Amino acid sequence: MFHYKDTIEYKALPLLPMEELTVTVVDHCRRGWRMLAFFGLEDEQGREIVCILGHAADKMLDAFRAPMPERYQSMTPNCPQAHLFERELAEMWGVKPEGHPWLKPVRFCPAFTGERDSRPGPAEADYYRIEGEEVHEVAVGPVHAGVIEPGHFRFQCYGENVMHLEIQLGFQHRDVEHLILTSPEKLVLPLMENISGDTAIGHSTAYCTVVERLAGVEPTDRAHILRRVALELERLANHTRDLGAIGGDTGFLPTSSWNGRITGDWLNITSELCGSRMGRNLLCPGGVKWDVDAELAKALIKRVQASYRDTRGSVDVMLETPSVLARLTGTGEVSRQAASDLGLVGMAARASGIDMDCRFDWPLCDIENPALTKRVPGIGDVLARTLVRSQEVDDSAESAMADLKFLGETSGFEPVRKAMPEKLPAGRLAVALVEGWRGEICHVGITDAEGGWQAYKVVDPSFHNWTGLAMALRGEQISDFPLCNKSFNLSYCGHDL
Repeated sequence: MFHYKDTIEYKALPLLPMEELTVTVVDHCRRGWRMLAFFGLEDEQGREIVCILGHAADKMLDAFRAPMPERYQSMTPNCPQAHLFERELAEMWGVKPEGHPWLKPVRFCPAFTGERDSRPGPAEADYYRIEGEEVHEVAVGPVHAGVIEPGHFRFQCYGENVMHLEIQLGFQHRDVEHLILTSPEKLVLPLMENISGDTAIGHSTAYCTVVERLAGVEPTDRAHILRRVALELERLANHTRDLGAIGGDTGFLPTSSWNGRITGDWLNITSELCGSRMGRNLLCPGGVKWDVDAELAKALIKRVQASYRDTRGSVDVMLETPSVLARLTGTGEVSRQAASDLGLVGMAARASGIDMDCRFDWPLCDIENPALTKRVPGIGDVLARTLVRSQEVDDSAESAMADLKFLGETSGFEPVRKAMPEKLPAGRLAVALVEGWRGEICHVGITDAEGGWQAYKVVDPSFHNWTGLAMALRGEQISDFPLCNKSFNLSYCGHDL
């Protein structure tokens, strides 16, 4: 075990037989640990499987590796949160988890060969099917009637009631993890900023944190605070947009229309920091590229105050409307047990009563932020997911204003960027956990003998949470799908790495 901010020599990780690794992982998860990453790598010694686990209460990580077998006994029946990790491993490396309840590829079909050139697209796949009189199937997508990324949703219905929803993604696959290993260094950070475009700050923060921990470089407090401002502005823009979209899916058009405009205001504040509304070109290993002086801080605080006032007013109108509350309440429930079993993260997990937030459980720095609070309503329905967003708008706005005030008052006293070494230490592993606006972002970096990347694993929060959306539709009316979908608002491209 090691502290989450520490790095560890990769070869020092316990090398276990695969049978022992699976037993160890299941035992850890029963004792409150979570699977953060589970992936394969190849080096001069051969192929290995790596598993990273985290225990938030102790802020400790544990990691194990095993020689890659052709097959092993699946962990999923005893540890459901492993289900997608095992399917992904089978797809990418041809390792078959025997006894997996629904072993189909995550992104490519057919797969399980482990060869890159043998993976056609995701449309050729088996789907779960319910037979019976008056049972029918509704297929939606992958092409949708709007400016939206492709994804295929297949409903098994009895009348209007959804008995099962299966979600098939993978249509946008860009092979990001392979590109990270093979691209010139100057292109890697732009890759991170485009893993999921609405989470550019979240993923670039995770990447920079991995690199800094490997290099033994701790950014200055000022750099940490600037990153925190950017993360909360990213949260504000996305929560505002989604709250408006939830209003639209309930037929409440005032908030839908207002929030579309207000989202642009939040994005423009981020643009004032770095020239990009999406926050690109702000972060870099060692800190940030841009600082905030007293004049800019004062101007940004006024803009945050104005945008927050408009957001709060728009959302309050919606949440004070009885017809909206009636539509949200009890729709798309995901129980705490289901959310825990499936390993949901972030806002979706907190809405189901799970006390988890990387800003508190795995903080990036030791600088206190009293403006932030864990919001855990615990009901698990669309209303709960809406309330988490609404409450986090309050917290994020207060946090951003407090941090901007501090930056303005201390302008010029501390640099925002530290020099980085030319090469990273060889043969080491580091983990970064960042609370993006959707939830936990996990990046794992392992260096090779020359200090380059031996392996780099990215786990976007959507990887965990798409199954939660499927669970939210069970027993619901099929007409509830747009509203449930928007209450999660997951990333297609973040999943389709």
